[in-house]
Amino acid sequence: MKTLPAILLTLAIAIPATWISTQQLHNGGASSAATSGQPAGRKLLYYQSAMHPWIKSPKPGRCTICGMELTPVYEGDAGFDAAGGGDVVPLTQTMIQVVNVQTAEAQVRPLTKTLTVAGMIDDNATRHRVLSAYIPGRVQKLYVNFMGAEVKEGQPLAEFYSPTLLQSEREYRTLTGELRSATALRLLQMGLTSAQIEALPEKPGDNLTSQILSPIGGTVVAQNVYEGQYVQEGERLFEIADFSTMWFQFRAYEQDLPWIKPGLKVDITTPSHPGKTFTGSITFIDPNFDEATRSTKVRVELENPIVEGRRLLLHRLYADGLVRLDLPDALTIPRTAVIETGPEAVAYVDQGGGAYSRRVLQLGRRGDALVEVASGLSVGDKVVVNGNLLIDGQAEMNRAFAEPATTNAPATALPALTDAQRKAVKDFLTLADAITAALAADKLDDFNTQAAKSHAAMPALMDAFVNSDKAWHPLLKSIEEAGHLEKADDLKAARKTFHPFSNAAVALAQALRRSGKEFASLKVFRCPMTKNAFEGAPKTAEWMQLQPSIRNPYFGAEMLDCGAEVKP
Repeated sequence: MKTLPAILLTLAIAIPATWISTQQLHNGGASSAATSGQPAGRKLLYYQSAMHPWIKSPKPGRCTICGMELTPVYEGDAGFDAAGGGDVVPLTQTMIQVVNVQTAEAQVRPLTKTLTVAGMIDDNATRHRVLSAYIPGRVQKLYVNFMGAEVKEGQPLAEFYSPTLLQSEREYRTLTGELRSATALRLLQMGLTSAQIEALPEKPGDNLTSQILSPIGGTVVAQNVYEGQYVQEGERLFEIADFSTMWFQFRAYEQDLPWIKPGLKVDITTPSHPGKTFTGSITFIDPNFDEATRSTKVRVELENPIVEGRRLLLHRLYADGLVRLDLPDALTIPRTAVIETGPEAVAYVDQGGGAYSRRVLQLGRRGDALVEVASGLSVGDKVVVNGNLLIDGQAEMNRAFAEPATTNAPATALPALTDAQRKAVKDFLTLADAITAALAADKLDDFNTQAAKSHAAMPALMDAFVNSDKAWHPLLKSIEEAGHLEKADDLKAARKTFHPFSNAAVALAQALRRSGKEFASLKVFRCPMTKNAFEGAPKTAEWMQLQPSIRNPYFGAEMLDCGAEVKP
């Protein structure tokens, strides 16, 4: 049983709402029925909830959401949802099942994004060495004489003979004190290591060569000398690279940079090892941004193990990477709930009772399956994730047909046409139809050709109605003002020029259709989605056709059959 405060609260809401609904529906002094509730001489259309306007019924009853008694709506009444403009779309349970409408809750949760990148496997530049000759001499013997040899740090690579080096070694052995220290420094500059210098006193006197040692362990990637070759100071001898760690380098584009930071894990795959994943961390983001590509280089360091005698990752391999990004908790909805057919992002929220309301959203960051919502929704709102495109299409149609027509056609029938006027009108309608067809076919040259004819067509039409009835004057004035079409540089400019011309042609066509059977075959169509057809375009626009098959001049092949027929 309800408590007394709950009962009083329900009455406080229901009684004023019922009174307001009655005033809305019967405003203007319409008399109410004494017994049946139906005003005399007015047709009952349906019953509607004042609190939840999408709840309608052909019979008396109560709202399935709030329990309020449904209010009758009579012919001529606007009803409660007329001002909604299609922002609330009611569906029956059968329609919901046929469309397979599915919803999901807006929730606060982590946002996960996987960034797919592509790049190259490069060697670690910090572990790459070039060995050059410190002094002139002759390569007496090679211990490593082929490219690809694996060497260890300190391993002999060659025996090198140099008279200058030999003389300095002999001086080192004979000198003491500061003179020996000065000679040791000179020997370091000639390419000997500290260990080699310390071992000189034990070196046999008949050994005329010195060994060139590998400065690092790795792979010989270049061998530029041969046994017996004389070399000059600075000449390249060997090049060694340590492939135990590799760099995966890829380009990160401007829109991805807010997500990327050092330390993030990257999973890397390469066609040379199908099914195997290598994992590394981002170690460097190049601060030099490339303006041409709007990107910068990102480096990932990878371990490169030896398997069956060789390194798995080869230098200059193509590779793909997956950067896994996790963000703090945010209000999110599935990406499938968002519709972005224009400048706005919208979603449809389940209001209960088969009604779905349109919400304009401000979006934040986009994850793999979820998108952040900055405004427009609250936690717990149920958004439509399947069937929302069909609901949005119905909402657009509802808004289009809830708006007043853009034409200014007289409401009453026009005076009969003379033969000269009939011919002038038909010539004008033929020209208007040709211009419409050119835009529907996306043919700019045809539009400009037909538009050029308008300058001669306007005087001919005006001359035929010089002595016409005043009822024709508003229509003729609109046609005269919009009838001179200029050459357009592109289709959007052509459609912008066409729009006022089309409004005038539609107004004439509507008036002619109401004036008799002679022009009953004229067709007028309305598109509810023209706000992006050209700069400053209205949400809806109409056009006239001589052919019955709809051909949208505002979008052409992009949406040729978008629209619906407007009856006289």
